[in-house]
Amino acid sequence: MAGITIRRFEEDDKETVKEIFTMGMSEHVPSSFMHLLKQPLTQMILMVTFCALLASSKSVLLPVVGVTLLLAGAKQLVGYLFNSYIDTSLRKDLDHIQETYLENKDSCFWVAESDGRVVATVACLPAEREPGCMELKRLSVRRTHRRMGIAKALSRTVADFSRERGFPAVVLYTSVVQTDAQRLYENVGYTRVREFVIPEPIAKITNFTLIEFKLDLLQGRK
Repeated sequence: MAGITIRRFEEDDKETVKEIFTMGMSEHVPSSFMHLLKQPLTQMILMVTFCALLASSKSVLLPVVGVTLLLAGAKQLVGYLFNSYIDTSLRKDLDHIQETYLENKDSCFWVAESDGRVVATVACLPAEREPGCMELKRLSVRRTHRRMGIAKALSRTVADFSRERGFPAVVLYTSVVQTDAQRLYENVGYTRVREFVIPEPIAKITNFTLIEFKLDLLQGRK
């Protein structure tokens, strides 16, 4: 990880941080679309649509066009949902990083620099769902700087920060389609705690789940 520096967020970093987050989240649209296509309900809808149009038109062309339009609409829906999540995240904390993460001693936001350019981010704050634990958030690395150990270093930064402040564990949440992130967290010592469906109608229909991971900071002291 030569040439990489990890430091606290500064206000001049804001636009770059938002860009890294937006680009990182947008990368998951294709895998989320594939996840949607694998769901039994989706496959049933496509099959029923194809058969109904075939039976009514006596032509293969119409059902093919109909299914193609359904697939295009489904992909647009996935993109819309991700864009909505990105917009919500920007409004919730990434437009207000100073206030959200840097005005409390138990929260922080870091960036990783390479040759003076911000290439990765991570943050943490006390967990809402798991009182007493720290929550790792906003871990994202530019595609051009992945597999260089930056994500692991940022994860360790959060763990050290949390341990110094007396937190017994760090928790985080990632989606079922973020398989690279899941492997990363397991490699740095996190264990899977549970998997649950996001409490929104479209997520329940598509079986889009989140996975909770936890890092026990007291394990090494036993």
